[in-house]
Amino acid sequence: MKKITAAITTVHGKVPNNVLSNKDLEKMVDTNDDWIISRTGIKERRIVEDGQTLSDLGSDVVKKICEKRGISPLEIDLIIVGTVTSDHRFPSSSNLICHKSGAINAWGYDLSAACSGFLYALVTGQQFIESGRNQKVIVIGADIMSSIINYKDRNTCIIFGDGCGGVLLEPNKENDCGIIDSVLKADGSGKEFLQQKIGGSAFPITKENVEHPDAYVFQEGRSVFKFAVTNMADVSAEIMERNNLTGEDINWLVPHQANLRIIDATANRMGLTSDKVMINIEKYGNTTAATIPLCLWEWENQLKKGDNIVLAAFGGGFTWGSVYLKWAY
Repeated sequence: MKKITAAITTVHGKVPNNVLSNKDLEKMVDTNDDWIISRTGIKERRIVEDGQTLSDLGSDVVKKICEKRGISPLEIDLIIVGTVTSDHRFPSSSNLICHKSGAINAWGYDLSAACSGFLYALVTGQQFIESGRNQKVIVIGADIMSSIINYKDRNTCIIFGDGCGGVLLEPNKENDCGIIDSVLKADGSGKEFLQQKIGGSAFPITKENVEHPDAYVFQEGRSVFKFAVTNMADVSAEIMERNNLTGEDINWLVPHQANLRIIDATANRMGLTSDKVMINIEKYGNTTAATIPLCLWEWENQLKKGDNIVLAAFGGGFTWGSVYLKWAY
Protein backbone atom coordinates (compact mmCIF):
# COMPACT_ATOMS: atom_id res chain seq x y z
CA MET A 1 0.00 0.00 0.00
CA LYS A 2 1.45 3.37 -1.04
CA LYS A 3 2.30 5.67 1.83
CA ILE A 4 0.16 8.77 2.28
CA THR A 5 2.11 12.02 2.08
CA ALA A 6 0.95 15.47 3.13
CA ALA A 7 0.96 17.65 0.03
CA ILE A 8 0.53 21.39 -0.31
CA THR A 9 -2.42 21.86 -2.67
CA THR A 10 -3.05 25.61 -2.34
CA VAL A 11 -1.16 28.63 -1.03
CA HIS A 12 -2.08 32.23 -0.36
CA GLY A 13 -0.67 35.31 1.36
CA LYS A 14 -1.88 38.59 2.78
CA VAL A 15 0.10 41.72 3.61
CA PRO A 16 -1.19 45.05 4.93
CA ASN A 17 -1.53 48.01 2.56
CA ASN A 18 0.55 50.41 4.66
CA VAL A 19 4.18 50.70 3.52
CA LEU A 20 6.93 51.75 5.95
CA SER A 21 9.98 52.60 3.84
CA ASN A 22 13.57 53.13 4.87
CA LYS A 23 13.06 56.82 4.14
CA ASP A 24 10.19 56.84 6.66
CA LEU A 25 12.46 55.24 9.27
CA GLU A 26 15.10 57.90 8.69
CA LYS A 27 12.61 60.34 10.22
CA MET A 28 12.08 58.13 13.28
CA VAL A 29 15.55 56.87 14.27
CA ASP A 30 19.21 57.54 13.51
CA THR A 31 19.59 55.43 10.38
CA ASN A 32 19.58 55.77 6.60
CA ASP A 33 18.46 53.89 3.52
CA ASP A 34 21.95 52.88 2.35
CA TRP A 35 22.91 51.52 5.78
CA ILE A 36 19.75 49.41 6.07
CA ILE A 37 20.02 47.98 2.56
CA SER A 38 23.73 47.15 2.86
CA ARG A 39 23.24 45.22 6.10
CA THR A 40 19.84 43.60 5.61
CA GLY A 41 18.68 43.94 2.00
CA ILE A 42 15.42 45.54 3.18
CA LYS A 43 13.95 48.57 1.39
CA GLU A 44 10.46 48.64 2.91
CA ARG A 45 8.05 46.65 5.04
CA ARG A 46 4.25 46.46 5.53
CA ILE A 47 2.52 47.60 8.72
CA VAL A 48 -1.08 46.91 9.76
CA GLU A 49 -3.66 49.66 9.98
CA ASP A 50 -5.09 50.63 13.36
CA GLY A 51 -7.45 47.88 14.50
CA GLN A 52 -6.25 45.33 11.92
CA THR A 53 -5.44 42.06 13.72
CA LEU A 54 -3.57 38.87 13.01
CA SER A 55 -6.85 36.94 12.94
CA ASP A 56 -8.14 39.39 10.30
CA LEU A 57 -5.17 38.61 8.05
CA GLY A 58 -5.44 34.88 8.80
CA SER A 59 -9.16 34.64 8.09
CA ASP A 60 -8.64 36.38 4.73
CA VAL A 61 -5.97 33.80 3.89
CA VAL A 62 -8.23 30.88 4.86
CA LYS A 63 -11.15 32.20 2.81
CA LYS A 64 -8.94 32.78 -0.23
CA ILE A 65 -7.33 29.33 0.05
CA CYS A 66 -10.79 27.75 0.07
CA GLU A 67 -11.90 29.87 -2.88
CA LYS A 68 -8.82 28.95 -4.91
CA ARG A 69 -9.22 25.25 -4.07
CA GLY A 70 -12.96 25.30 -4.81
CA ILE A 71 -14.00 24.09 -1.37
CA SER A 72 -16.07 25.47 1.49
CA PRO A 73 -14.45 26.62 4.74
CA LEU A 74 -16.77 24.09 6.37
CA GLU A 75 -14.58 21.33 4.89
CA ILE A 76 -11.47 22.43 6.80
CA ASP A 77 -10.61 20.04 9.65
CA LEU A 78 -7.78 21.85 11.41
CA ILE A 79 -6.04 25.25 11.38
CA ILE A 80 -2.58 25.57 12.94
CA VAL A 81 -1.13 29.06 13.31
CA GLY A 82 2.59 29.65 13.81
CA THR A 83 2.91 33.04 15.51
CA VAL A 84 4.36 34.98 18.45
CA THR A 85 1.90 37.85 18.09
CA SER A 86 -1.54 36.33 18.60
CA ASP A 87 -4.46 38.74 18.96
CA HIS A 88 -4.68 37.82 22.65
CA ARG A 89 -2.94 35.59 25.14
CA PHE A 90 -6.18 33.64 24.82
CA PRO A 91 -8.30 32.78 22.92
CA SER A 92 -5.85 31.63 20.28
CA SER A 93 -5.69 33.35 16.92
CA SER A 94 -6.52 29.97 15.37
CA ASN A 95 -9.73 29.95 17.39
CA LEU A 96 -10.65 33.39 16.05
CA ILE A 97 -9.60 32.59 12.48
CA CYS A 98 -11.86 29.53 12.43
CA HIS A 99 -14.76 31.76 13.50
CA LYS A 100 -14.04 34.71 11.19
CA SER A 101 -13.39 32.57 8.11
CA GLY A 102 -16.44 30.35 8.52
CA ALA A 103 -14.31 27.24 9.19
CA ILE A 104 -16.57 26.42 12.11
CA ASN A 105 -16.11 22.67 11.81
CA ALA A 106 -12.36 22.99 12.34
CA TRP A 107 -10.38 22.87 15.54
CA GLY A 108 -6.96 24.41 15.93
CA TYR A 109 -4.29 26.05 18.02
CA ASP A 110 -1.38 28.50 17.90
CA LEU A 111 2.22 27.33 17.92
CA SER A 112 5.13 29.47 19.10
CA ALA A 113 8.55 29.01 17.52
CA ALA A 114 9.35 32.58 16.41
CA CYS A 115 10.71 32.74 12.85
CA SER A 116 10.65 28.93 12.59
CA GLY A 117 6.93 28.91 13.44
CA PHE A 118 5.72 28.05 9.96
CA LEU A 119 8.09 25.08 9.64
CA TYR A 120 7.16 23.76 13.07
CA ALA A 121 3.45 24.13 12.23
CA LEU A 122 3.88 22.58 8.78
CA VAL A 123 5.54 19.44 10.15
CA THR A 124 2.89 19.24 12.88
CA GLY A 125 0.11 19.49 10.29
CA GLN A 126 1.87 16.81 8.25
CA GLN A 127 1.34 14.31 11.07
CA PHE A 128 -2.44 14.79 11.10
CA ILE A 129 -2.61 14.19 7.35
CA GLU A 130 -0.28 11.18 7.25
CA SER A 131 -2.03 9.51 10.18
CA GLY A 132 -5.37 9.76 8.36
CA ARG A 133 -6.86 11.74 11.23
CA ASN A 134 -7.57 14.80 9.08
CA GLN A 135 -8.07 15.40 5.36
CA LYS A 136 -7.78 19.18 5.04
CA VAL A 137 -5.34 21.07 7.27
CA ILE A 138 -4.50 24.74 6.84
CA VAL A 139 -1.11 25.81 8.17
CA ILE A 140 -0.57 29.53 8.66
CA GLY A 141 2.55 31.54 9.45
CA ALA A 142 1.68 35.06 10.56
CA ASP A 143 3.01 37.86 12.71
CA ILE A 144 2.24 41.49 13.43
CA MET A 145 5.69 42.41 14.57
CA SER A 146 4.85 46.11 14.68
CA SER A 147 2.87 45.33 17.84
CA ILE A 148 6.04 44.38 19.76
CA ILE A 149 8.69 46.55 18.11
CA ASN A 150 10.21 49.63 19.73
CA TYR A 151 10.36 52.24 16.98
CA LYS A 152 13.04 54.09 18.93
CA ASP A 153 15.40 51.11 18.67
CA ARG A 154 17.21 51.27 15.35
CA ASN A 155 18.62 47.77 15.83
CA THR A 156 15.20 46.13 15.54
CA CYS A 157 12.71 48.55 13.97
CA ILE A 158 14.47 48.44 10.59
CA ILE A 159 14.14 44.67 10.32
CA PHE A 160 10.57 43.63 10.99
CA GLY A 161 7.24 43.91 9.19
CA ASP A 162 3.75 42.45 9.31
CA GLY A 163 2.27 39.70 7.13
CA CYS A 164 0.48 36.37 6.86
CA GLY A 165 0.72 33.34 4.59
CA GLY A 166 -0.82 29.90 4.60
CA VAL A 167 -1.02 26.56 2.81
CA LEU A 168 -3.60 23.81 2.53
CA LEU A 169 -2.31 20.30 3.26
CA GLU A 170 -4.17 17.29 1.83
CA PRO A 171 -3.39 13.57 1.55
CA ASN A 172 -1.51 12.46 -1.54
CA LYS A 173 -1.41 8.80 -2.63
CA GLU A 174 -0.86 9.08 -6.36
CA ASN A 175 2.80 10.07 -6.65
CA ASP A 176 5.83 10.98 -4.58
CA CYS A 177 4.83 14.63 -4.15
CA GLY A 178 4.34 16.19 -0.73
CA ILE A 179 6.48 16.63 2.37
CA ILE A 180 9.35 14.16 2.20
CA ASP A 181 11.61 14.95 5.15
CA SER A 182 12.29 17.51 7.86
CA VAL A 183 14.95 18.50 10.37
CA LEU A 184 13.81 20.64 13.30
CA LYS A 185 16.05 21.94 16.08
CA ALA A 186 15.81 23.99 19.28
CA ASP A 187 18.27 25.47 21.77
CA GLY A 188 16.84 27.51 24.64
CA SER A 189 20.25 28.88 25.58
CA GLY A 190 19.79 31.39 22.77
CA LYS A 191 17.10 33.21 24.75
CA GLU A 192 19.42 35.97 25.92
CA PHE A 193 20.23 37.04 22.36
CA LEU A 194 16.71 37.33 20.93
CA GLN A 195 13.63 37.72 23.08
CA GLN A 196 10.74 39.82 24.35
CA LYS A 197 11.53 39.71 28.06
CA ILE A 198 8.46 41.37 29.59
CA GLY A 199 4.95 40.10 28.95
CA GLY A 200 5.03 36.44 29.97
CA SER A 201 4.57 34.80 33.34
CA ALA A 202 8.28 35.16 34.21
CA PHE A 203 8.10 38.95 33.91
CA PRO A 204 4.44 40.05 33.82
CA ILE A 205 3.46 43.48 32.58
CA THR A 206 2.98 45.99 35.39
CA LYS A 207 2.25 49.71 35.46
CA GLU A 208 5.92 50.28 36.32
CA ASN A 209 7.41 48.35 33.37
CA VAL A 210 4.82 48.74 30.62
CA GLU A 211 6.96 51.24 28.69
CA HIS A 212 10.34 49.70 29.52
CA PRO A 213 12.49 48.68 26.50
CA ASP A 214 12.31 45.06 27.71
CA ALA A 215 8.60 45.08 26.83
CA TYR A 216 9.64 45.06 23.17
CA VAL A 217 11.76 42.77 21.02
CA PHE A 218 15.44 42.69 21.93
CA GLN A 219 18.06 41.33 19.55
CA GLU A 220 21.81 41.11 19.96
CA GLY A 221 22.38 41.19 16.23
CA ARG A 222 25.95 39.94 15.99
CA SER A 223 25.34 36.77 18.01
CA VAL A 224 22.05 36.01 16.26
CA PHE A 225 23.70 36.48 12.87
CA LYS A 226 26.52 34.09 13.77
CA PHE A 227 24.15 31.36 14.98
CA ALA A 228 21.75 31.83 12.07
CA VAL A 229 24.40 31.69 9.35
CA THR A 230 25.81 28.45 10.73
CA ASN A 231 22.66 26.62 11.78
CA MET A 232 20.36 27.47 8.89
CA ALA A 233 23.02 26.41 6.44
CA ASP A 234 23.79 23.25 8.44
CA VAL A 235 20.21 21.92 8.50
CA SER A 236 19.75 22.72 4.82
CA ALA A 237 22.89 20.80 3.97
CA GLU A 238 21.83 17.98 6.31
CA ILE A 239 18.46 17.48 4.67
CA MET A 240 20.10 17.39 1.24
CA GLU A 241 22.61 14.77 2.40
CA ARG A 242 19.87 12.64 4.01
CA ASN A 243 17.96 12.58 0.73
CA ASN A 244 20.95 12.25 -1.61
CA LEU A 245 20.36 15.66 -3.19
CA THR A 246 22.84 17.99 -4.84
CA GLY A 247 22.45 21.64 -5.74
CA GLU A 248 21.49 20.56 -9.25
CA ASP A 249 18.58 18.52 -7.88
CA ILE A 250 17.05 21.44 -5.99
CA ASN A 251 14.64 23.64 -7.93
CA TRP A 252 14.01 26.17 -5.16
CA LEU A 253 15.32 27.23 -1.79
CA VAL A 254 12.68 29.07 0.25
CA PRO A 255 14.65 30.68 3.08
CA HIS A 256 13.37 32.65 6.02
CA GLN A 257 13.72 36.32 5.08
CA ALA A 258 15.75 37.62 8.02
CA ASN A 259 18.85 39.01 6.37
CA LEU A 260 20.14 38.86 2.81
CA ARG A 261 23.62 37.82 3.94
CA ILE A 262 22.20 34.83 5.87
CA ILE A 263 20.18 33.80 2.81
CA ASP A 264 23.26 34.03 0.57
CA ALA A 265 25.34 31.95 2.99
CA THR A 266 22.69 29.21 3.07
CA ALA A 267 22.39 29.12 -0.72
CA ASN A 268 26.17 28.93 -1.10
CA ARG A 269 26.40 26.05 1.36
CA MET A 270 23.77 24.20 -0.68
CA GLY A 271 25.56 24.89 -3.96
CA LEU A 272 22.66 26.90 -5.38
CA THR A 273 22.75 29.76 -7.86
CA SER A 274 20.78 32.90 -7.03
CA ASP A 275 18.08 32.14 -9.60
CA LYS A 276 16.97 29.19 -7.43
CA VAL A 277 16.45 31.26 -4.28
CA MET A 278 13.18 32.99 -3.39
CA ILE A 279 13.88 36.45 -1.99
CA ASN A 280 11.33 39.15 -1.20
CA ILE A 281 12.94 40.63 1.91
CA GLU A 282 13.45 43.95 0.12
CA LYS A 283 9.71 44.75 0.17
CA TYR A 284 8.38 42.93 3.24
CA GLY A 285 11.31 42.76 5.66
CA ASN A 286 11.28 40.03 8.29
CA THR A 287 7.66 39.03 8.92
CA THR A 288 8.84 36.28 11.29
CA ALA A 289 6.62 33.18 10.81
CA ALA A 290 5.08 34.59 7.62
CA THR A 291 8.19 34.88 5.44
CA ILE A 292 8.26 31.36 3.95
CA PRO A 293 4.56 31.06 3.03
CA LEU A 294 4.64 34.59 1.59
CA CYS A 295 7.48 33.49 -0.70
CA LEU A 296 5.55 30.40 -1.80
CA TRP A 297 2.55 32.62 -2.55
CA GLU A 298 4.56 35.08 -4.63
CA TRP A 299 6.35 32.35 -6.58
CA GLU A 300 3.30 30.08 -6.93
CA ASN A 301 2.96 30.64 -10.69
CA GLN A 302 6.59 29.60 -11.24
CA LEU A 303 6.33 26.34 -9.32
CA LYS A 304 5.88 23.11 -11.24
CA LYS A 305 4.56 19.75 -10.11
CA GLY A 306 7.45 17.61 -8.87
CA ASP A 307 9.79 20.54 -8.12
CA ASN A 308 12.26 19.78 -5.34
CA ILE A 309 11.93 22.52 -2.73
CA VAL A 310 13.84 23.10 0.51
CA LEU A 311 12.39 25.40 3.17
CA ALA A 312 14.80 26.72 5.80
CA ALA A 313 14.41 28.99 8.82
CA PHE A 314 16.11 30.25 11.97
CA GLY A 315 14.36 32.03 14.82
CA GLY A 316 14.43 33.23 18.40
CA GLY A 317 14.79 30.75 21.17
CA PHE A 318 16.78 29.55 19.27
CA THR A 319 14.70 27.47 16.87
CA TRP A 320 15.68 26.37 13.38
CA GLY A 321 14.98 23.75 10.78
CA SER A 322 14.52 22.69 7.18
CA VAL A 323 11.84 20.84 5.25
CA TYR A 324 12.22 19.00 1.95
CA LEU A 325 9.12 18.65 -0.19
CA LYS A 326 8.04 17.96 -3.74
CA TRP A 327 5.55 20.46 -5.11
CA ALA A 328 2.21 18.77 -5.83
CA TYR A 329 0.52 20.97 -8.43
